[in-house]
Amino acid sequence: MHDDSHQDEWSLETLAIRAGHQRTFEQEHAEPIFPTSSFVYESAAEAARKFGGKEPGNVYSRFTNPTVHTFERRLAALEGGERCVATSSGMSAILSTALALLSAGDEIVASRSLFGSTVSLFDKYLGKFGITTRYVELSNLAAWEEAMSPNTKLMFAETPSNPLSEVADIPALAALAKRSGALLAIDNCFLTPALQQPIALGADLVIHSATKYLDGQGRAVGGAVVGKHDVLEEVFGVVRTCGPCMSPFNAWIFTKGLETLSLRMKAHCENALTLARWLEQHPAVNRVYYSGLEAHPQHALAKRQQQGFGAVLGFEVKGGQEGAWQVIDATRMLSITGNLGDVKTTITHPATTTHGRLSDVQKEVAGIAPGLIRVAVGLESQNDIQRDLARGLDALVAG
Repeated sequence: MHDDSHQDEWSLETLAIRAGHQRTFEQEHAEPIFPTSSFVYESAAEAARKFGGKEPGNVYSRFTNPTVHTFERRLAALEGGERCVATSSGMSAILSTALALLSAGDEIVASRSLFGSTVSLFDKYLGKFGITTRYVELSNLAAWEEAMSPNTKLMFAETPSNPLSEVADIPALAALAKRSGALLAIDNCFLTPALQQPIALGADLVIHSATKYLDGQGRAVGGAVVGKHDVLEEVFGVVRTCGPCMSPFNAWIFTKGLETLSLRMKAHCENALTLARWLEQHPAVNRVYYSGLEAHPQHALAKRQQQGFGAVLGFEVKGGQEGAWQVIDATRMLSITGNLGDVKTTITHPATTTHGRLSDVQKEVAGIAPGLIRVAVGLESQNDIQRDLARGLDALVAG
């Protein structure tokens, strides 16, 4: 008989494979998919009990689906949270969290180094409803403290940052949040629970774009929020009522992706560190941004609160935008795309893609230089990745 009642004794690698699956009467070994919109009942009384919440069970797949619940239970176990709520995308996870926890007049203090769509959500959409966001330098604790006010209800950060690999001191931010009566949310999609567990470091909420490394193979779009049960009940209410839900098929993909998460992330980290050290030595490269390098200003902090340094790195090349585009266009194997989290190595020019909507002043403040290239290092042969980048980098030196 399948028994996961002792899962608190399991390591992360075991949880990623075993947690969350409650076998049906069919006694299946692999997790099943339930591609159904609705569920039936033996009687009107049973339907009334389940619709009224007096009896646990499935009602409608917008908010109760067995496959989605399996993914939620597994990710909650990996992150060390009481509960997880799955959503249709990483952005809908952030939106659902904001709608659940914030009201007009409330304030957010957030890192300046955020995904562009998150900034648009906070400023353009939440701003319409009277929610104000203040942005601060990710690693400057004094700036976070100065930005806090009695109306601050949410602190939000991505760590490490994209694409400069800045690192936030999560325990210090968590202590500030507690003193201030705010909740701290950490976007953990770059490292995943295999490399960083923000809840264990004091964060209240963990946000994921499951699209990235939780899937790991670029197949599906989804998101998740992990935290304490009472807070997540509010987030669940938003998903139930507003409908940004995860499909059963995508949930199944993410659940299967979690099975290899630890193995993949270790391999990603190894490849990325090797590439970062190679780039450091290349004469066409002015600077490499990767917290795994000893020269990184927050290397010691990253080493203390992370079990690895992730797969995303940035590097500035000679020749500004023209030089960066030359290196990108010279690649024949790397995928030129703004997405990441894939087994395939991806490359992009942040100033004109992921951060293209920022003004020149905003780019300068965020450190997005014209010559900056971002690589999300995949699992191909390290020699092949280096050879593909060397084609353009060597030409910059020769030219």
